[in-house]
Amino acid sequence: MFKWFRSLRNYFRDAWGEIRKVSWPGRKELLASTITVLAVIVIMGIFLGVVDLVLTSLMSLYLK
Repeated sequence: MFKWFRSLRNYFRDAWGEIRKVSWPGRKELLASTITVLAVIVIMGIFLGVVDLVLTSLMSLYLK
């Protein structure tokens, strides 16, 4: 039982040590990345919407 607690303690200590090594992005870099991700999401949404519209139109023409 104590071995389990010791290994859990070691896990959290090692995880905290790894978190301290992380190079966190600055405010500018974070903002640029966020804007890039949002732009890609919007572009992909528009693209998939157009593809869906075209395929729906083609299917309705085919089924008539």
